[in-house]
Amino acid sequence: MLYRAFLRLVDKLPLPSLRAQRLIALAVVLSQAGISVTGAVVRVTASGLGCPTWPQCFPGSFTPVAVSEVPAIHQAVEFSNRLLTFLVTLCAAAIVLAVTRARRRREVLVYAWLMPGGTVVQAIIGGITVRTGLLWWTVATHLLASMVMVWLAMVLYAKIGEPDDGIEAVRAPAPLRWLTALAGVALSAVLVAGTLVTAAGPHAGDKSIERQVERLQVEIVTLVHLHSQLLVGYLALLVGLTFGLFAVGIAPAVRTRLFVLLAVVCSQALVGVVQYFTDVPAALVVVHVGGAAACTAATAALWASLRTRERVTAPKPDPATQAA
Repeated sequence: MLYRAFLRLVDKLPLPSLRAQRLIALAVVLSQAGISVTGAVVRVTASGLGCPTWPQCFPGSFTPVAVSEVPAIHQAVEFSNRLLTFLVTLCAAAIVLAVTRARRRREVLVYAWLMPGGTVVQAIIGGITVRTGLLWWTVATHLLASMVMVWLAMVLYAKIGEPDDGIEAVRAPAPLRWLTALAGVALSAVLVAGTLVTAAGPHAGDKSIERQVERLQVEIVTLVHLHSQLLVGYLALLVGLTFGLFAVGIAPAVRTRLFVLLAVVCSQALVGVVQYFTDVPAALVVVHVGGAAACTAATAALWASLRTRERVTAPKPDPATQAA
């Protein structure tokens, strides 16, 4: 009954064009990736506890309060990151309204509703992170959840561009689609290892004199080697996938996504190497997190492009048949 009331309310809105739906979906992708980048800014500037409570910023106040214990810059950085959550929520709500008003197919609706649902989950994880004093595993979970949201948002963007009345079109044989899925699993392992490197690294998110943020007690060089080896494995899978796709014939749309993915992964690897030999400068940490979001989005785009939907076109009449 509530959903029917929601539909009646949505029907009063203007009918969004396909272009408008895709632009909103792109905004969802960018907002989900963007908040992971601003989260990295919070961490490298040691502003993780700029707002020491949640959901309020300070006890009794949802906005920053001038106190000597917390520098104003840290409050501003953390509070700005919290404000960005409203933009993420706005984009998530907008895509739900747009695809519901357009009466898109169930698959699109499910992915669209995952956006506000995931945003709520992320907010809860963020609250747990603050309330536990930036425990390393809560920070890692927060970032990994962001990457999941980027993946889902990218798939949603791809699904919105497909016709609801189309038929399924497979652009690669099953073994290559499974190889693409395996590459996604390898990417997940790379991301997990990356969060472990961060958990043992120099950027804890807070440098309070009164307390020490609990860190992962593992030799960071060991974790860096694990992270890099998993990246090599991920890239090797992509190289094998590239040869496989070209061997069976590759559609232009798939080729473009594949080349973008390879370029993004190689760039991300280069940033990681520079980080290692320059003692992990703060600016490159932010760039690296942005690169992780880009790799996630590009992998999701490639995976979604291998099984899509195409509009059914009526065959052209045979002139000979018409003449008869």
